[in-house]
Amino acid sequence: MSNKIILHATDLDGFLSESDKAKLDGVHKLYDEYLDSCKLMDNAKDDAEIEVAGNLLTNNAAKIGHALEEICSTEPQIHVYSFETPDEQHGAASRLIAKLRDPKTQHDEFVYYIQRAYELLFAHTYSDKAIKNKRSLIEKTPVNFPCQNYAVHRIPDVDDLIHDSVMCVMLRGALLPSIIMSKEIEDYSSDGFITPFALFKIKRDESKKEDNMAYVLDLDKSFFNLEELNGKDLIFADPMNATGGSLVTIIKYLEKEGIKPKSIKFINVISALKGALRIARAIPNAEIYTLWMDPVLNEKAYILPGLGDAGDRLNGVDGENPRNMIQLIGDYGSGILNLYRDQVNEIEKTVLG
Repeated sequence: MSNKIILHATDLDGFLSESDKAKLDGVHKLYDEYLDSCKLMDNAKDDAEIEVAGNLLTNNAAKIGHALEEICSTEPQIHVYSFETPDEQHGAASRLIAKLRDPKTQHDEFVYYIQRAYELLFAHTYSDKAIKNKRSLIEKTPVNFPCQNYAVHRIPDVDDLIHDSVMCVMLRGALLPSIIMSKEIEDYSSDGFITPFALFKIKRDESKKEDNMAYVLDLDKSFFNLEELNGKDLIFADPMNATGGSLVTIIKYLEKEGIKPKSIKFINVISALKGALRIARAIPNAEIYTLWMDPVLNEKAYILPGLGDAGDRLNGVDGENPRNMIQLIGDYGSGILNLYRDQVNEIEKTVLG
């Protein structure tokens, strides 16, 4: 008998208030107008029509952005990089998201931009909070004339924010983002702290639609110690937060088992408004950090405008037999394995015992 926990979309929607649903409906109407301008752009036959469609797209996108920012400004659990950081920083994030959305961005480049995204997200989640509390980083340099040189750098002291953390991986698209985030923690900590890992085998039932979606947590293929999660700061780094269902499934399972996390952080490159609101309502002590907020989901529970299946673009498409954890890591190649060797070692210990 399989040991699986299943959550349904109807369970998730039960957490949403009537006010939440009204806000989601309002954003959906704005996106329907935006889709009309998408169709105009797709059917444009000359430069003049392209310019008209482009202007309409830009104006409609601005309306959606303002609506999302207004909604998120009233939600203390939801942190959107492009809404909370200075305007001077937004151009880099916008260009990065644009490259990730681009179908022409191939695997190696996609991985590169995911790495950059999580560097920005780490700063927004941790460094910005510790910016007034700095420590000195003294580095010996390769220059030894006229004497050995040392460089002093003042960096945010994030130790108090990270030293009780556990990296919780929602396989499989979240594997590399979790490794990247753990590496950032290691690099910023004063003692080279390497996060422990908990690995949760969870997936959506892709045969279903958004309104009847099921989320399946396979405990037999997961690797974690419940006692090591109690009272800890749990970090989930998943590139996409579409429906929020995977995180809610895991946290509700942990709660049922009597686990009380100290804090929960869900760190995404792109989040859909509905998924963020569901998490905020279902998990009162969770915080969502996202580089970019997208407005809606389609019937298949994909984010719009989105960027496709981030897991496939990071890991490749599984065949009939899904790769196991060690195979997934091996497929990243020697470059990534060497860069994140400490994190890979921790994951191997978690899986192999």
